[in-house]
Amino acid sequence: MNAPARQTALHATHVAAGARMVDFAGWDMPVNYGSQIEEHHAVRRDAGMFDVSHMLSLDLEGADATPWLRKLLANDVAKLGEPGKALYSCMLDETGGVIDDLIVYRLSDTRYRIVVNAGTADKDVSWMRKHIAASGANVSLTARRDLAMIAVQGPNARAKTWQALPQLRAGSETLKPFSGAQLGDVFVGRTGYTGEDGFEIALPADQAAAAWAELTAAGVAPCGLGARDTLRLEAGMNLYGQDMDETVSPLDAGLAWTVDFKDEARNFVGKSALITQPASRRVLGLILEDRGVLRSHMKVFAPTGEGETTSGSFSPTLEKSIAFARLPLTVEPGETVEVDIRGKRLKARTVKLPFVRNGKAVV
Repeated sequence: MNAPARQTALHATHVAAGARMVDFAGWDMPVNYGSQIEEHHAVRRDAGMFDVSHMLSLDLEGADATPWLRKLLANDVAKLGEPGKALYSCMLDETGGVIDDLIVYRLSDTRYRIVVNAGTADKDVSWMRKHIAASGANVSLTARRDLAMIAVQGPNARAKTWQALPQLRAGSETLKPFSGAQLGDVFVGRTGYTGEDGFEIALPADQAAAAWAELTAAGVAPCGLGARDTLRLEAGMNLYGQDMDETVSPLDAGLAWTVDFKDEARNFVGKSALITQPASRRVLGLILEDRGVLRSHMKVFAPTGEGETTSGSFSPTLEKSIAFARLPLTVEPGETVEVDIRGKRLKARTVKLPFVRNGKAVV
């Protein structure tokens, strides 16, 4: 028998609101509260919020925290020159495959907050602890399952957060994009997974329901995983397990920009594999020009070779079907390709990612 799905601290709130619940990475999560498209538009045009408590916050502390992370991650935390700055990175295995993608916030030279994906959390913690033990590094890793997390996203997200939770305003008002701050027992990051401005708020689990109610009262729309997926797709953001995994190098997943080779002396896990196996594919966006819906794992036929889609859906902002596609290096933006959809070859156009930035189509 399968184990029952885990529940976040907001589970009862979602059920009471009539959310449609689904199993996601072993968690019982809301996919929508009614209209997924309305939830999507709420984030693009105003403010929406997501329960992302299934993701795991980790606290890394110790004298060796910075040098240890410089070896663990493909991106270089040495870039984080001042406290609060955040970095997006892949964590690789020795073959250059992606174990997970994550965000790391530098709180000081010896303290970091790391946020990892739900489906990989246990694997990530085991991998990190194995490397701590093998290196003998003076660091400790604490999994913060006592925290819930709410992502408030959209052009009015910050203003409505301060209206609902005024106690957070003083400490978060000066936060620049892609930075975070510890405000008492609450951590606020000006980060997100939608391509819009906003906050990701990690707070004690027993405070989550009250905060969600205050945000709802301030006019922030509850949104489910369905809208989160179409928002991140429009924003050109990868989903672990779909757009990359342990069989895919970040160089082939459109994530070369997250791999830092500048410091030749820095020998991060997976570096030698990436050097010996340069990119063999490139990732571009597809916009379907015929009627149909793009999904993952559809074959793509380009003039110079074949590829496949990795993520695809209907874009509420563009009102067209869109996808990410892993294609031959020779394929350029602006080309016409064909996608095999149920045995029919339908025309699509290749574009640079993202499809949408700051609520506006850019393709």
